[in-house]
Amino acid sequence: MPDLRLTKGGSVTNEQLRQVFPDLDLGGFWEDSAYAGETYSGGYPTDELVASVEAELEFRLPASYPALMRMRNGGMPRNTCCPAPSRTTWAEDHVALTAIMGIDREKECSLAGRSGSRFLVEEWGYPEIGVYFADCPSAGHDMIAFDYLDCGPEGEPRVVHVDQEVGYRITVLAPDFVSFVQALRLESDYD
Repeated sequence: MPDLRLTKGGSVTNEQLRQVFPDLDLGGFWEDSAYAGETYSGGYPTDELVASVEAELEFRLPASYPALMRMRNGGMPRNTCCPAPSRTTWAEDHVALTAIMGIDREKECSLAGRSGSRFLVEEWGYPEIGVYFADCPSAGHDMIAFDYLDCGPEGEPRVVHVDQEVGYRITVLAPDFVSFVQALRLESDYD
């Protein structure tokens, strides 16, 4: 992973992010939305905040996740669909996401927020496979998560879709977070 020293304002530069996400349109990744700002987007996560949220969740986040959150700490991406290898309750060939949670405690829909990853496990009964980091348009009936079952809490997790409607079925979407982000497509690509 490249050196991602924070700028004075707490973010990373586009050049640094291009080292992690070489094919990503950095200027066009996030959708500007007042709702996303109120619900998902927090301040830039410091190294200390990342470490404390990881300790609380009991999983080390993939380094590429805090890197992206230092561009904008949570929100709604423009590309909201990810190809899936098999049918889901959302579609025959993909899943949709609403937003990516920030590394925060203050925002309700952040990793450690009131409706964050632990809430989904403890209150909604989602399986304890790792960290739930993105919600879907189903209002909580399916989620996207970092799955640490094969790598352990310190490893590099794969990205999965967990579907509550079919017994919390797990569908692998990508081998890692970078691949997941690069696989995201516009909803119109599936019309």
